[in-house]
Amino acid sequence: MEKALEDGVVQDAVVAESLAQSRAFWNLREHIPLAQAEEGMNIKHDIAVPISRIGHFIEETDAAVALATPGSRMVTFGHLGDGNLHYNVQAPQGVDAKAFLAQYQSPINQIVYNSVHRHRGSISAEHGLGQLKIDEAMHYKQDVEVRLMRALKHALDPLNLMNPGKVLR
Repeated sequence: MEKALEDGVVQDAVVAESLAQSRAFWNLREHIPLAQAEEGMNIKHDIAVPISRIGHFIEETDAAVALATPGSRMVTFGHLGDGNLHYNVQAPQGVDAKAFLAQYQSPINQIVYNSVHRHRGSISAEHGLGQLKIDEAMHYKQDVEVRLMRALKHALDPLNLMNPGKVLR
């Protein structure tokens, strides 16, 4: 960490010096979603990018989102050690969150997913693909990836009993 700070790779960091500090850090991290919920609805993204690209991804994506939706507030947190990020976008202060989502969710998703793709990441990470991202996944995944997903699904579930037709049709 000291070398990363000296080399300018990291601007600021805190390392737990005790078990109590470690627990306090985890407590802080675990309360981020709760704090966001208090602020109102937000546009959530559970994504992954290569660890070496995290800084570039955040810098570029924050700038693109801010350009598209001035005043929006990015809340990025997650499991940085494995490249998994929760890249969430909150409405600008004083703007109705529901109206913000209705107007900007689709364009912001496109900005974020295009950036993830440019950085050779995945639009689904810790929480899986889910039904809401089916169309986006088919857009961003190569044909070979989709064929592999279907082959794995068939190998593990030949009778199509587990979530039939949910993600892979």
